[in-house]
Amino acid sequence: MSEHQRLLSDAALTAFHLNGQFLALADELARPAGLTATRWQVLGAVLDTPRTVSDIARVMGITRQSVQRTADILVDDGLVAYSDNPAHRRAKLVVATDVGRASVEAITPGHRAAADRLTAMLGAEQWESIIDGMHALSRALDSL
Repeated sequence: MSEHQRLLSDAALTAFHLNGQFLALADELARPAGLTATRWQVLGAVLDTPRTVSDIARVMGITRQSVQRTADILVDDGLVAYSDNPAHRRAKLVVATDVGRASVEAITPGHRAAADRLTAMLGAEQWESIIDGMHALSRALDSL
């Protein structure tokens, strides 16, 4: 295996591991609000801006079908609603309800505590550098 292949493999395995860690943390943070990581992710995508299911999937990097299933559950739970989309007759907009906003707000204290703990461990400067590197890697993968 070449050094470049090792770097690619190491980056991918680390990203997969990080994904699992972030999902576990998100599930832990969302549990007191009665949400899962996936439901929080979809709800969070529409807190400030209504979006179509396809738009949410694109922003979140997950499948449209997964977002559709989750959005339907969120609608059933009263956390989001579907509304007419003036730009597209068939593609409804997913809109957060007041109940949905309150659920996300209930996550805020735990979210803040976790963010503060991570920042204390890494330092704000290293934390920013890590995020910058992740963005750079994402842009490079987009251009492949």
